[in-house]
Amino acid sequence: MKLKELRKEIVIPDGVEVKVISNKVMTSGPRGENSRNFLYPRLKISKEENKLLLSIKNATKKEKTMMGTFSAHTKNLVYGVKDGFDYRLKICSGHFPMTVKVEDNIVVINNFMGEKVPRKAKILKNVDVKIENDLIIVSGFDIEKVGQSAANIELATKRAGFDKRIFQDGCYIIEKSGRGLT
Repeated sequence: MKLKELRKEIVIPDGVEVKVISNKVMTSGPRGENSRNFLYPRLKISKEENKLLLSIKNATKKEKTMMGTFSAHTKNLVYGVKDGFDYRLKICSGHFPMTVKVEDNIVVINNFMGEKVPRKAKILKNVDVKIENDLIIVSGFDIEKVGQSAANIELATKRAGFDKRIFQDGCYIIEKSGRGLT
């Protein structure tokens, strides 16, 4: 089944500047600068006034799904440089008191389950990490880097072969905030 023309409009908020060069979308705002290259043969990206337009003529079902994906990515680019994204992780230590600290671009977790060797999680570029009591706050303007950094921290405290209902120690993502995240 063919559709005539599929169009999506993304409103650019005040304080955000967007440039489109061929299929590369570059955004800049109060939180930083971000860009992404959208490589799809029939996708046309253009900027008109305060809107970003994505369009495909005679779209197939597969192209319709790709349009939704690219629309979500462009919204993340636009709103990330304006508001940013925050992930909150809870430090849970029931058996052994663990300490968590940030050194350069690495989160170091000491005394996890009584281990002598500290566990480490890599923090990606342009991502800020703050530790407040038993919360780790990961924030930045690129949703993919923020999410991956939070996942790295969570994975650093994963233990295979242990019952999660009994051994609940670790760092767990409890909240994601930003436009479009719940």
